[in-house]
Amino acid sequence: MSAVLEKARPAIDLNGRISIYQPEQEGLIYPELPVFASHAEHRQHLKERLVAACRAFALQGFDYGFAGHLTVRDPEHPGVYWTNPMAVHFSQVKVSNLILADHDGRVVEGRHAVNRAGFVLHAAVHEAHPDIVAMCHAHTVHGTAFAALGKPLEPISQDAAAFFEDHVVIGDEAGQVAVEVKAGHKVANAFRGVKAAIHQNHGLLTASRHSIEAAAFWFIALERCCQQQMMVEATGIKPRLVTEERARYSREHVGSEYIGWLHFQAIWDQLAATQPDMLD
Repeated sequence: MSAVLEKARPAIDLNGRISIYQPEQEGLIYPELPVFASHAEHRQHLKERLVAACRAFALQGFDYGFAGHLTVRDPEHPGVYWTNPMAVHFSQVKVSNLILADHDGRVVEGRHAVNRAGFVLHAAVHEAHPDIVAMCHAHTVHGTAFAALGKPLEPISQDAAAFFEDHVVIGDEAGQVAVEVKAGHKVANAFRGVKAAIHQNHGLLTASRHSIEAAAFWFIALERCCQQQMMVEATGIKPRLVTEERARYSREHVGSEYIGWLHFQAIWDQLAATQPDMLD
């Protein structure tokens, strides 16, 4: 297709749908966004999906001792958030051992301690951005390695295009463990209008204004994209990049918060069927 024709290409008419992936034909099995009758019902749903995100991280091999923290804002009390317990393996997180913490790092519900680094980073982001409902971070192999390069992802594929102009590289406090509150504020400042960050010499972070499912899936996807780019670079051959226009087009259709949520539904179904203890 010529550049002239590409620029003239009209936007897709979604006919009121959120995404082109939603079927136009009625009566087909397809994940639907949940609707809640009460805060309690909504809270239970969020806690179950937070646990599923932790279990998904375990399956991906994202564990590293006690490092790694996932959070989701409480639907009734936005000044507190649910998170995984300190020093509990992702595979052992369940609804009953989640903790509820405030922006000062104080545990207001639950028996376990809160991860100090998790409190510093996540509390700062949640407090600075009331629209952000969930956040994920873990010390992963490929994301940590890629973060040492101090550069953004390139649009080498449709998958990577999901992050085109939608992630940042944070150089502040690079390599210094985030246990002081000021470090959290610097990370929080970077999350204006993006869903992901590469923290130099540290690793990956994702945030969602939609759901914990979206934050978790985009973290999994970001780790995978970092691995793919390093594999390509290891060949010594310069990759052919997706053009900016095509990268933006792909991001619009495969990089949204809704699509992240939708991807996670397959993960949820698999975990619900094979790890029912997560709901204990």
